[in-house]
Amino acid sequence: MAQSITQFFVELLDGKIAAEWIVFIISMLPILELRGGLIAAKLLEVPLLPAFLFCFVGNLLPIPLILLFIRRIFSLLKRFRRVNVLIEKVEARSIRKAEKVVKYRLWGLLLLVAIPLPGTGAWTGALVAALLDIRMKHALPVIALGVLIAGGITAAVSYGLGGLLF
Repeated sequence: MAQSITQFFVELLDGKIAAEWIVFIISMLPILELRGGLIAAKLLEVPLLPAFLFCFVGNLLPIPLILLFIRRIFSLLKRFRRVNVLIEKVEARSIRKAEKVVKYRLWGLLLLVAIPLPGTGAWTGALVAALLDIRMKHALPVIALGVLIAGGITAAVSYGLGGLLF
């Protein structure tokens, strides 16, 4: 699914803005994040090193905002009946993911972000950290390290191991 969404954005934006900025924008989006950005970079033939840099920065840019404001935003949105249902589903899903984080705290958060599977990543990690009241000074470095690990795994798959070495 992420690959088809990534393909959609690549086709939509290709030729309109520089490939590196497409990669950056895709990396900022929930669900796609750095993993989708690296797939887009490969499709757009962006060399690995600049692609990784744009993906990493793009993926991390929204994370401090999520850590600081998501609980307030959710609280405001819950006032609207139809949105409340959606917010409660997102919170319930995040709390299910948070069970491992509660047990292992920062190590659990690192694993949640670092393993490049659907439903994991920096956005989910930031949401879980915010819901568990993990302070930004602890959560942000762990999330950044998780994004680096997930990026290395995804780059190895997207670019091939040879792409990482040469």
